[in-house]
Amino acid sequence: LGTFGADVKAVSDDTISVDGKLIKIVSSRDPLQLPWKEMGIDIVIEGTGVFIDEAGAGKHITAGAKKVLITAPGKGPNIPTYVVGVNADQYKPTDTIVSNASCTTNCLAPFAKVLDDKFGIIKGTMTTTHSYTGDQRLLDASHRDLRRARAAALNIVPTSTGAAKAVALVLPKLKGKLNGIALRVPTPNVSV
Repeated sequence: LGTFGADVKAVSDDTISVDGKLIKIVSSRDPLQLPWKEMGIDIVIEGTGVFIDEAGAGKHITAGAKKVLITAPGKGPNIPTYVVGVNADQYKPTDTIVSNASCTTNCLAPFAKVLDDKFGIIKGTMTTTHSYTGDQRLLDASHRDLRRARAAALNIVPTSTGAAKAVALVLPKLKGKLNGIALRVPTPNVSV
C-alpha cells in the first residue's frame, strides 16, 4: 500500500517504462483485434465492465490469452466468482474465465463470512457509499433510471446495488439473506 515506488515514464504512444523495463500498450474496442497470442499473454484483466459474459470475455481467449479475470460480477452460469479470503481456495486451474466480483462485493463478502461463521446471519442489509460511475450523467439528462439522470457531480443518488446478491455467489448459504442499497456520491474516486 502507499505510493508506487517505481520510476514510471511514457516512452512513446504505445510504450511505457517501469524502472527501465519497457511495456507495450495496446488498445482496441474489439478484444479479437488485440495481439494476445503474439505477445504471449497468460492473463488478461478485463476491467472495462463491457466483456463480462462468456462470449465477451471469451474473445480474449480467442485472441490468444490463456485466462481472463473479470473485475466485475460475471454474467452467466459458466463464470465462477472468487473473492480472496472467502472462496479463492476453490479456484480450479482449469478455469479460463473467472470473476473477482465487484469492489463492493470484495468489501462485503469477507465481513459477511466472518459474521456468518462466528454468529450466523439470518437477514442483513448493507449500504455502500460509492463514487459516481460511468453509467451516471455528469449533468442532469435522460436515463432509464430517473435517479441516475441527476447530475452525478452535484447529487447524492440513492440506487440499487447487486453486491448483496453477489455475495451468494461466493457464500451460497447466504443466498436470499442479504439486500442493500448504494448511495452514489459526488466524488470521482473513493468508496466506503
